[in-house]
Amino acid sequence: MDTPLTETFHTTAFLGLGAMGAPMAAHLSARSRASGGQTLVWNRTPGRAQEHAAQHGSVAATLEDAAGADLIVSCLPTSAEVDEVLDAAHAHLKPGSVWVDCTSGHPDAAPRQRDQLSSAGVRFLDAPVSGGTVAAKAGTLTVMVGGPADVLDAVRPQLAFAGKVVRVGDTGAGFAVKAVNNALLAVNLWAAGEGLAILGLRGVELGAALEVINASSGRSNTTENLIPQRVLTREFPATFGLGLLAKDAGIALDMAEQARGSAPVIAQVTGLYRAASRVVGAQEDHTAALKLIEQMNGVVLR
Repeated sequence: MDTPLTETFHTTAFLGLGAMGAPMAAHLSARSRASGGQTLVWNRTPGRAQEHAAQHGSVAATLEDAAGADLIVSCLPTSAEVDEVLDAAHAHLKPGSVWVDCTSGHPDAAPRQRDQLSSAGVRFLDAPVSGGTVAAKAGTLTVMVGGPADVLDAVRPQLAFAGKVVRVGDTGAGFAVKAVNNALLAVNLWAAGEGLAILGLRGVELGAALEVINASSGRSNTTENLIPQRVLTREFPATFGLGLLAKDAGIALDMAEQARGSAPVIAQVTGLYRAASRVVGAQEDHTAALKLIEQMNGVVLR
C-alpha cells in the first residue's frame, strides 16, 4: 500500500451502539475530548447516536461523515453487517486511516474486508473483544487482534475501552481466537448446566453444590459467575445474545471443518446452541440456553 499510515488520530468514529458498542464508544469519546479531538458515532437507528452524544459528549454523525475519520471502530452483530456498512462507507473513506473491527466476525471475511479497504488506502485490523458488558463499561476489555504489528502499534493508544490488547497473528487471527474462545464458553456453560441438572434431579441444593465445585477442579467462569448470578437467580440479563453465541460456536466449527480437523464436542455443542436459540429465543441472554437443559430434564436450576 503506497498511502502512508496517518500519524495522528484527531477524529475517531464508532459504528454500532449496541450493548457492547455504546460503552466502548463512550470511552473513545472521553479520550478524544481529553486530547482535543472528537468521536463521531453512528448507528442504524439514528436516535441511539443522538442519545449517546447527549450522554457522552460524542457527535452523532451520518455514515458518510463517520467514514472520513482517522480511526474507525466497528462493533456489529456479524461480518455480514460489516460488509454492508463497508460497502456504503467505501467512497467516503480517508486514505491513511485505520478501520478496527471489533465484531465477532468470521475469519474468512477478514482478508476480503482488508483488501477492500486497502483499495481505498485504509488499513484494517480484526479486533474482537471479550469481557462482556461489565468490562465494556469499565474499559477493561480484552482485545485479540489480527493484522500488521505496525498498524496495531499505531492505534493501540487509542483503544480506550481495552484493558489488555494482544496481537494473535495476521489478518483473521483475531476473529479465529474469538470464535474458539466463545466455543469454549459454550462448552463450559452447557456442561455445567447438564451437571447441575443431574444434581437437581437428585435433590441436591445447587447453591451448595456450586460452592463445592468452585473450590474444586470443576470450576470455571460459568460456575463461579454466570450461573450463580444469572441462572440460579432466574434473572438472565440480556448482555450477550444466545443466537450470537450459537453463531460463534458455528464459526469455530467452520474452521475445524475447513482444516479437516476433528472437533466433535464443539460440533455437538454448536447443534445444541442452535436448537436452544430456536426454542428459547435468539435474543435471550446466552445463559438462557440452560432453559433447554431444564426442559430436557424437567428440572429448574435455582
